Amino acid sequence: MTPPASTFSDSKQHYIILDALRGIAAVLVLIFHVFETFALGDPFKQIVNHGYLAVDFFFMLSGYVIGYAYDDRWNKMSLGGFFKRRLIRLHPMIIMGMITGAIMFYFQASDTVFPSIAGTPVWQVLLTMLIGFTLIPLPPSLDIRGWTEMHPLDGPAWSLFFEYIGNILYALALRKMSNKVLAVFVAACAILFAHLALTKGDVIGGWSFTLPQLHIGFARLLFPFAGGLLLSRVMKPWKIKGAFAWSGLLLITVLSLPRFGTAETVWINGLYETIVVVIFFPLIVQIGASSISGNALSKSIASFLGEISYPLYITHYAFIYTFTAWVANNEVSLSSATPMALVVIFGSIIYAYLCLKFYDIPVRKWLTKRFSPKISNS
Repeated sequence: MTPPASTFSDSKQHYIILDALRGIAAVLVLIFHVFETFALGDPFKQIVNHGYLAVDFFFMLSGYVIGYAYDDRWNKMSLGGFFKRRLIRLHPMIIMGMITGAIMFYFQASDTVFPSIAGTPVWQVLLTMLIGFTLIPLPPSLDIRGWTEMHPLDGPAWSLFFEYIGNILYALALRKMSNKVLAVFVAACAILFAHLALTKGDVIGGWSFTLPQLHIGFARLLFPFAGGLLLSRVMKPWKIKGAFAWSGLLLITVLSLPRFGTAETVWINGLYETIVVVIFFPLIVQIGASSISGNALSKSIASFLGEISYPLYITHYAFIYTFTAWVANNEVSLSSATPMALVVIFGSIIYAYLCLKFYDIPVRKWLTKRFSPKISNS
């Protein structure tokens, strides 16, 4: 995911509501993962069932934000300068996510869900962490957890791997496309996405470094990212009162609805996910970018949600692994686990805020000053 856009430039409007929507989506991902512990791999039992589509929403926001921030700046910015900006903005929290995952790793041992943890030597955990710092994906043969994740210490980092690919594609190719060519590319990517969703029944996946999972990851990246870029170019923001409430409510609704269809009619759910990503997500982004200035309270809430969105997304899963192991080891029911689930949810948010204030912001300020004083926080 792309973190809050902060200040694109002194002359550009800051879309605080888009930051807030990112925060709402990050919280929904957290809640989705908490409930996933009790679904036993059955999507029909999953509460907040379509929370995983938040990743596709992040990709669309990323394309929109990057297009808005950088499309008209290439005459004043080098390719290296762009990549430096993105690394400084994204990478410090990737490192923190890996460190958090390594610290929590041995608290996640479970004979039923993570049987390999107890026997994993410390050196292998540290090596996995160091490789994770680079975001280089690990093949399933080197997975120390047993879930075939390309980043076993921080599962959600797979989407940052694809986020980096999206940034590279933008810098090398997408930014150079005319709107007509980009529209054709977006249409082709929409077909790729729809084909995946309709044949598989959902777009869950992308976190393993295998050909089938890479296919899922690229299908989930290309349409939302390129679509967000195209949207930033061709659609001017409207003026909508209550845009925060309307866009936020719509986002919560589409990510929370139960799975549709049956095991024999998976295409129905695939059709729903296609409609959400191809039609509703652009609409939500457009509404979010069309907000008329609200009151001080709504701005404060939006700012807070935007600030914690990226730290929350990239660090929360270490606590989900631990919660999952606790539930499995003690055979805890959903009702009995509610107090601990609330601790995980609010604890993850607090931890993300602390990481933001005492690590992410200071580190990015130092890196900006040290390596490129002209870099903004975009």
